[in-house]
Amino acid sequence: MLLRFTLRQLEYFVAVGEMGSIALASEKVGVSSPSISSVISQLESGFGLQLFIRKHAHGLSLTQGGRQFLVQAKKVLATAEEMNGLASNISGHVQGPLNVGCLSTFAQLVLPQLRRRFEAKFPQVRIKQSELHQAAIFECLQNAEIDIALTYDLNTPSDITFVPMLKLPLYAMLSISHPLAARAQLSPEDLADFPMILLDIPFSADYFLSFFHAAGLKPNVTERTQDMAVMRSLVANDYGYALANIRTFSDRSPDGNRLKFIPLTGSLRPLQLGIAYSKATHMTRTVQAFLDHCFEVVSSGDVPGLHVMENRSGTQDN
Repeated sequence: MLLRFTLRQLEYFVAVGEMGSIALASEKVGVSSPSISSVISQLESGFGLQLFIRKHAHGLSLTQGGRQFLVQAKKVLATAEEMNGLASNISGHVQGPLNVGCLSTFAQLVLPQLRRRFEAKFPQVRIKQSELHQAAIFECLQNAEIDIALTYDLNTPSDITFVPMLKLPLYAMLSISHPLAARAQLSPEDLADFPMILLDIPFSADYFLSFFHAAGLKPNVTERTQDMAVMRSLVANDYGYALANIRTFSDRSPDGNRLKFIPLTGSLRPLQLGIAYSKATHMTRTVQAFLDHCFEVVSSGDVPGLHVMENRSGTQDN
């Protein structure tokens, strides 16, 4: 018997399988909950198989057969995207879906405008963006869940290609009333005894702490957060200083208070902002076009959302 299903149905099934909830899947794919519920019922009826166990208070969980179907559905969707890429290469057009990941710490600053400019040049491309931490970016690239990502050169696996674009030196972020706010530059020794707010996300936290460890010091971490905006507001309200490689055009925290950004001395290398993609993935014309677009924007010095100081060695300094 010939089973009939659409790629869109598989996309909804995968969303429910990953989110464990029709409501959350509805938010993820932008389709009403009843529509997704109907698709799941159609798939179960068509396959003659129960894919989910309904739990009244805990959403849905995949059956053993559902888990196997989820793996295969992801493969089918990945193959479909490869076919779109092949069509783009054969036709010579930049078109089709493009899944772009971006490190969550600067996604709100850089990606929306980069995306808008790219879509204006290539209106046949449909971009889906994901805001992720560093470890999740690598995992999604390896699993072909995203095609390309904007991120840092932190702990890059051997099967991921990283193309650097922009050098981002380290700053101390302080309130304007902090005792060190008038200094022209700061060292690990200057900061170590003061309360520190740590941006506590995978890989980045270790990078910031290594600024002190390299000098044989241990910072006085009194607050931790995974949200850059929360960190800026805590700093501006005198809960401590923070370290950051991202310097925005605005010198104010989300709640309107002033911030100071002071360059650091020490042995810690600057981070590189760049493009990451899997070595195992074929570079389609659309992915290559997005990579070229990012380089074009960075080389112009007009990096969306970031305060950039020129560096004539071929990259830019923030």
